Amino acid sequence: MKTRGLLPILSDYASDKKRYYIVSIIAAIISVASGIIPFYFIADIITKLINHQDVFTDYLFDIIMILVLFLIKGLFHVLSTSLSHIAAFQIIKATRKRATDSLALASLGDVKDENSGSLKNTLCERIDSTETTLAHIIPEVTSSVLCFLGTFVYLMFLDWRMGLFSLIPVGIGIISYFTMTIGYERYYKNCIEKTKILNDTAVEYINGIEVIKAFGKSESSYEKFERAAREGASCFVEWMRNSNISFTIAMSVAPYTLLAILPLGGLLYYYNQIPLNVFIICVLMSIGLIAPLITAMGHADDISKAQVIFKEIDRIVSLEKLARPQVSKALPKDSSIIVKDVSFGYKDEEVLHNINLDIKSGSQVAFVGPSGAGKSTIAKLIASLWDPNKGDIFIGGVNIKDLTLEDYNREVSYVSQNNYLFNVSIMENIRMGNLDASDEEVIDICKKCGVHDFIMNLEQGYDTVVGDSGSHLSGGERQRISIARAMMKNSKIVILDEATAYTDPENESIIQKSLAELVKGKTLIVIAHRLSTIVNSDEIFLVNNGVIESHGTHKELLEKSELYKNMWNAHIKAKDGDIND
Repeated sequence: MKTRGLLPILSDYASDKKRYYIVSIIAAIISVASGIIPFYFIADIITKLINHQDVFTDYLFDIIMILVLFLIKGLFHVLSTSLSHIAAFQIIKATRKRATDSLALASLGDVKDENSGSLKNTLCERIDSTETTLAHIIPEVTSSVLCFLGTFVYLMFLDWRMGLFSLIPVGIGIISYFTMTIGYERYYKNCIEKTKILNDTAVEYINGIEVIKAFGKSESSYEKFERAAREGASCFVEWMRNSNISFTIAMSVAPYTLLAILPLGGLLYYYNQIPLNVFIICVLMSIGLIAPLITAMGHADDISKAQVIFKEIDRIVSLEKLARPQVSKALPKDSSIIVKDVSFGYKDEEVLHNINLDIKSGSQVAFVGPSGAGKSTIAKLIASLWDPNKGDIFIGGVNIKDLTLEDYNREVSYVSQNNYLFNVSIMENIRMGNLDASDEEVIDICKKCGVHDFIMNLEQGYDTVVGDSGSHLSGGERQRISIARAMMKNSKIVILDEATAYTDPENESIIQKSLAELVKGKTLIVIAHRLSTIVNSDEIFLVNNGVIESHGTHKELLEKSELYKNMWNAHIKAKDGDIND
C-alpha cells in the first residue's frame, strides 16, 4: 500500500470539517497579525518621545490602535481555537469510527494478524494524543508561518539590510532545530515499537500470572517484563540525548534576533545609513518576528508524531475489505447452503482444497475430523469471516458476495468456542442478538435455552455485570450466554463451532435438548469433538487434511470410513473411562 503524507490523510479524514479549519486559519492569521502590528505603533511612540513631542494627543491614536489590536488578537484567538478544537474532536471521532468500521469489514485473517494490544493503543490512546496537534497545528502553524513571512517582507521593505540581519540568529536556530529532526521517524517508530512490546509483555504477564505462579516462573517472567520496560525507557533517553545539543542551540540562539540586529543596525544608524525611526521600527519588529516562528517550530515534534500515528491509522483503514455490495443483488429464498469448489489458505499456506458441500434448507449437519483438519475454517467461511481464495458460497441460492453484510448477518448466527462478552449486564449481552427485544423476550429465550436457572442463581440475576470479556463467569457460563444471544438473533442458519466445549456433560445435555427445539426449521451446522452429540445429524461431513474425506449419516460413516470408525471407538472408550472413574 502506498503511504500518504499527513496533510492528504487529514484532508481526507476532515471531510466536511475543512470549513472549520479554513475559518480558523483566517481568524488565527488576524490574531497573530494583531499581535505584531502594535510594534509599529510602539516604535512610533518611541520616535515621538525621542523627538520631544510632549502633547498627549500626539500619542492618543497610537495608544488606541494598540489597545484595539490587542483586543482583536484576543477575540480572534478565541474564535480560531474554538473552531479548530471543534474540528479536531470531530476528526478524532470520525477517524476512530472509520478505523473500527474498517476492522469490522476487513477479513478476519487480516484483523487477527494485528496485535490486539497495539490496535487498542492506536485506536484509543494514540488517536487521542493527536488532539493537541489537530487543534493547533493547522491554524497556529499556518498563521504563524504566514505572519513570520509577512513581518520579514515588511522588514525588507523598510531596509533590506536590517531584514537580513534579523535572520542571522533565526537561521542558526532553524538549522540547529532541523538537525534535531534528522532520523526523527526512525527514532519515533523505534519508541512506538518498544512501547508496543512493553504493552504486550505487560498484558501477557498479567493474564498469565496464575500460570506463572503455579509453575514457579515468576522470576524469569518478571525479567522479561523488566527488560521490556528498560528498553521502553532507554529508547526515549537515547532519542533525547541525541537531540539535546541541537535543541539547546536552537532554543538559545533563535529567539534573540537582537543579537545581530542591534549591533549591526546600530552601525548603520551611526554612519547615517538609516533614519532613527526606521532603526527603532526594525528593532521592535524583529522582536515580533521570531514569536510566530517559535510557535510553529514548537509544533514540529507534534507534527512528526501525528504523521506516524495517522499513517498507522491509514494502514488500518486501508486493510483489504470483504467484497460486499452496498445493496444486495438478491435475497436468499431459503436457508440452504452450497459450497462450490472452495479453496482457502492463511497467507501462503492453503488449508482447504476444493471443498464442495450441499446442505439442504432446515437440515442439521455436523463437521467432524482430527484437530487442524479444517472444520472451523469451513464454518468461518460460511459465516463470512473470510472470503475464499477460490470458489463460491451460496446461501438460499444467492452468492454471499452479492449480499450486504447487514443482510447476510440477518441470515446467519455464529457461536464459536471462544466467545466474547461485553462488560455489561447479562441482560444486555443477550439483547445484543436483537436490540429491539424486551426484557421479557430475553428471559423467555433464556428459559428455552436452559440458561435461566443458572442466571437466576447469580447474585444480581440478569443484572449481573459479566466483567471484561466475561471474566466474572466461567468458560461454560460464557458459552451458554453466547448461545442464548445467538438464539435471540433468530437467524435461519445457526453455526455452533465447538460452542459447548467448556460445558460440563450435564449442562451440555440440557443445552442440546433446548437447542433441538429452538432450531426446528433452521439450518444447523455443528462442529464437535464429542461425537455422541452429533450422531442424530441429518448428515455428517468428515474433514481431514483440508478436504471432505467422506459424508453421510452416523451409521453410514461407521460402515464406510475407517477414520470415522476409529474416532468413534476412541470417543466411546473415553466416555467409558469417565464412567468408571
